[in-house]
This record gives sequence, C-alpha cells and structure tokens, in this order.
Amino acid sequence: MSLLGELTYFLGLQISLQEKGIFICQAKYNKEILKKFIMEDYKHVLTPMVIGCNLIIDDSSKDVDQRLYRSMIGVIASRPNVMQAVGQVARFQAAPKESHIIVVKRILQYLKGTIEYGLWYPKGKNLIIQVFTDAD
Repeated sequence: MSLLGELTYFLGLQISLQEKGIFICQAKYNKEILKKFIMEDYKHVLTPMVIGCNLIIDDSSKDVDQRLYRSMIGVIASRPNVMQAVGQVARFQAAPKESHIIVVKRILQYLKGTIEYGLWYPKGKNLIIQVFTDAD
C-alpha cells in the first residue's frame, strides 16, 4: 500500500489514520446517497423506524418504481445500526408500495442524523469487542 499512498477511502469507507488510533466512517458515502435520492434538505430523525411500524404486502397505496426501491435498499444496507430496519423493508422488493418507500426514506433520514458515526480503534491497547445478539 505504500506505493499508493496512505489509505483514506476504500469501498465507501473513510479511513482516518491518527496518532491515537484509526477512525472509520461512511460520512462521504452517506452524503452521496442523500444527494442521489434528493434528500439533502430532509430533517434527520432519531430512529430508523417508527416503533410499532407494521408493513404489509397487500397495501392499498400506490405502486412505486421497483428499480428505485431496490437501489435505495442496496445502498443503505451497509451499516449495522440500520440492518434490522433494512431487513423489514427488503421483504417488499417484488411489489413495493408508497408506504414502503416512506419507511426507506425514514431510514435515510436517520442516516443523515448519524452521518458522522463511525468506529474508533485506539492504538496500542488490547481491543476487546463485545457483541450481544438475540439469535432466536
């Protein structure tokens, strides 16, 4: 990698090598996503989905472009903190409705509010990662 210079951007990840450690985030990638779907001016929200959101397949709302819906889901499925919500909306890719795309747009609004979130790996310390899951 030394011939190419310092690693700063790779597969949508911004890598910042600092004296005290490494910080990895997707701020630039998320800004590009918001610009692509014309959502830069939307307000951010605190949660990716409304509590108790119940999506159904036989919705009476209008159909939406299936290619647009799939592309929106494809680009937001890269952050662990939204994967549960992405899994919920991904079930409707075959026949997406307007109510489904509203939920996808809410996930994008959440990403806007958490655009600077990332992972910090401190240098020189014993890094212990603890993961909790409900693998029912």
